[in-house]
Parts: sequence; C-alpha cells; structure tokens
Amino acid sequence: MKYLHLIWAQLFRSRTRTALTLLSVVTAFLLFGLLDSVRVAFNSGGSVDGANRLIVSSRLSITQTLPIRLLQQIEGIPGVQKTTYAMWFGGIYQDMRNFFPNFSVAPNYFEVYTEFEAPPEQVEAFKATRTAAAVGEALALKHGWKIGDTIPLQATIFPRSGSNDWPLELTTIFRAKDRSQVGQEQQLVMNWAYFDEANDYIKNQVSWFTVVLDDAAQASRVAQAIDALSANSDHETKTQTESAFQQAFAKQFADIGLIVTAIMGAVFFTLVLLTGNTMAQAVRERIPELATLKTLGFTDRIVLALVLAESVLLVVLGGVLGLGLASAIIPGLAKASGGMVALQSVPGETWGMGLGLMAAIGVAVGLLPALRARGLKIVDALAGR
Repeated sequence: MKYLHLIWAQLFRSRTRTALTLLSVVTAFLLFGLLDSVRVAFNSGGSVDGANRLIVSSRLSITQTLPIRLLQQIEGIPGVQKTTYAMWFGGIYQDMRNFFPNFSVAPNYFEVYTEFEAPPEQVEAFKATRTAAAVGEALALKHGWKIGDTIPLQATIFPRSGSNDWPLELTTIFRAKDRSQVGQEQQLVMNWAYFDEANDYIKNQVSWFTVVLDDAAQASRVAQAIDALSANSDHETKTQTESAFQQAFAKQFADIGLIVTAIMGAVFFTLVLLTGNTMAQAVRERIPELATLKTLGFTDRIVLALVLAESVLLVVLGGVLGLGLASAIIPGLAKASGGMVALQSVPGETWGMGLGLMAAIGVAVGLLPALRARGLKIVDALAGR
C-alpha cells in the first residue's frame, strides 16, 4: 500500500489517454454485466418450490403433444405425490406486440404451482367457470384488466368453430410469492377442459405433465419409471427437472450462453489489444523515470510489480465502474422486458466472474511492459539506448 500514491500518479500521468482507455474498459464491462446477467436469469433454476418437480414432455420435441391417458399411469408410480398438466395455446391479445405466454391447464394447477397465490374464492371460480382465465398480477396491471373483464384472446394455432376468437372471462388474478420472480406473472392460463372441447383440431392431448415428488432424492428413479411407460411407442417421453426443462425451452429460441460468450469474446479481445497498447506506450514514455527509480534503490521485482499493479488498477477501476452502471441499468431493463428478465441487480455470479476477468486482463496486458521495465539497464535507459 505504501506505493499506491506512486502507482496512482503513474496511471494518470497522461490523463486524456487514461480517461479514454478507462472509458473503453467501462463500456466492455457494462456490456458484460448486462449480457451475463441476462444469461444467469435465463439459466436460473427458478423458485425453490420447484425443486421437487419433474416435467414430462415428448422425447422428440417440445412442440409434440402427449395423450392425456398417461395421467393415470403417471399418478400410479410410487413416489409421485400429485400431477398436473398443461397445453400450449399461443394466443395473442389485440396484436402480436402484446404476446405473452398462455396455455390451458388442469383444475389443480395452483395446487401444484404453490409459488403462486390467489384468493381462494378466485381459485374456486377458475375451476367452476368453463371459459375462465387466470392471469398474473403484473400482466393484469399492464393491460388494465380486472376481475369480471372479458379478454378477447385470438388463436394463432387452434381455431374454435372455424373462428380465431377465444373470449375468456377473467376470474382469477394471481401473484408470485417471491417478488424477485415477478416475471412469472406475465402469463395467462385457461381451463384445459374448455380448450379440449372447443378447439377444432386436437383432442385429448397435452404439451406436458408436471409431477410433484414425495421425495426429491427419488427424482432419477421416478423419471426412469415414467419414461418406461411409453418406451417404444409413438409418444415416448423425456422426464427432466423443471429447471432443465426451462433451459431447454429457452434454447428453442436461442442459446443465450453461446451468444453472450461470442459477443464478450470479441469485446474482451479488442479490449486486451487496446489496453495492452496503452500500457506499452506508457512504459516506453517512462523509461528514464523507471531507470531513475532503479537508481534510487527500487529493485527489478518492485519495478515489475509497480507496472503490473498500474495495469490491474486501470482494468479493475474501469470494470467495477462498468458493473456498477450495469447494476443501475438492470432494474429499468427488467421493467422494459415486462418482467421476463426477473433481475434487480447484477447477480453475484456475474460479479465474481467479472472480478476474475478484471484481474486476468490486467495481468495479461501489463505483463510484457512489466517484464520490459524489469529488464531495463540503468545506464542504457538514461543514455536513451
């Protein structure tokens, strides 16, 4: 710490150059903070309430359906506490820009997805009303819906009596118990029995079953038993944890991790070249000064450490500022996403990775200039050779 003032003075010897380099580092880590936070949000395991749940879907594709008759067979497997099911609907409200997840569900949906809460009388109304709809609180607030309203959902896949009109009565507004998961309120569910009876094309089919286990430790055994029910049939299943299913669903649209890695690889490669050039130039300009330090008794090891510390300080200072800005921006980003990105700040995982990258980049760009500074001969340096 006794050399901190010297390192600081060296770092800001050329203020304009340092400021521009610092701005580049801030921008790089701002992008990293935003993109990696989104990656973490998509890959998160979700609610703790889902730790003992399995999802049973088609082995071929998430778009393939399964026969509802599997329900009784699944419920008969030892270790299964309860089972519900759902069918993707894919309707829109007014126009495509208002798209949100919507699907038909079994009557016991809210008994299985206990991370949601709603007034008991509203849950009973959902079960008792043929054309009922239940929506998340955030979605209801977004569109100004209230209990008793008719939601004119428009089908994009399943027509009803030759029409795309699916008017639904809003009976239930639910909310996430964990307010960090408010993004899960951006969805609408309707009664599967009504969907199955009214749609023109598909009958007695579901998109997936959700299985609640007596003991999460038995997940592997139960999953194998479920998949064995339909082995060698035309509707073979793939049973996996809920978090694995959610990640697979997100990857139907894009591999978020691969996108983030590709973008940040290019950004950090450019950053290493830019910052490395800055450090090399700074050391070249200070060769006589470094020689003077050695003349005053600074050892080769201390001179190397000073240059390396200057490089690391530059990157860490810019990196922390960048991640700090990302933390300030993310709440607005989450709000603009309609709650789909359920984050309030940069996750600890991203901070940890970011700090590691700052140290690694700082050492990488400062190592060659530091080695050059250590190898300086006092006589040659002072003579300008």
